[in-house]
Amino acid sequence: MSNQTLTFKVIDELKEAYEVLGFFIGRPDSASQIEMAISIMAHSIARRGKIISAGNGGSMCDAQHFAEELTGRYRENRPSYPAVAICDPSHLTCVGNDYGFDQVFARYIEGMGFAGDVFLGISTSGNSKNIIEACRVCKEKGLTSICLLGKDGGALKDLCDLPIIVPHDGYADRIQEVHTMIIHIMIRGIEDMLNIRKD
Repeated sequence: MSNQTLTFKVIDELKEAYEVLGFFIGRPDSASQIEMAISIMAHSIARRGKIISAGNGGSMCDAQHFAEELTGRYRENRPSYPAVAICDPSHLTCVGNDYGFDQVFARYIEGMGFAGDVFLGISTSGNSKNIIEACRVCKEKGLTSICLLGKDGGALKDLCDLPIIVPHDGYADRIQEVHTMIIHIMIRGIEDMLNIRKD
């Protein structure tokens, strides 16, 4: 190994992550908003609705992770839940080429979303244009839109039905780390509300 050393301290990274999570936990509405999101999604599934999730880059990976934990399993064996992430490359490139990248999620919801379904949009900036357009189509079609956001929530905090904001002004990775935790809590909560989780 070379004698090169890191230009940052690992402990400082861990402390910053801890502080961002702590600040989010300290907000009076954080837990209640997550509980509300769980209730909305569980009731949709119970009424034969589905969850459609979407995001860009790392947030797309989070959207996929959320959906596969619902169709697969989280902690316990139980029936598969109806969920899908908008990540089909043929759809994304087709719509991106014909209508522009801002429409890739909206176009999917226009064709696949129905009243009673739930859209989970993920945007660390709160200003992702394709998530904004998706939320607009949700209002037109009667889907409930829940968004995991960062910074001050951006334009999406006023466009979606339920914004959950991680108020961090730094790099997106810290926001994404909290988003992942929220996703896991939501999945466990959905299982719990549907009374399928085994104790």
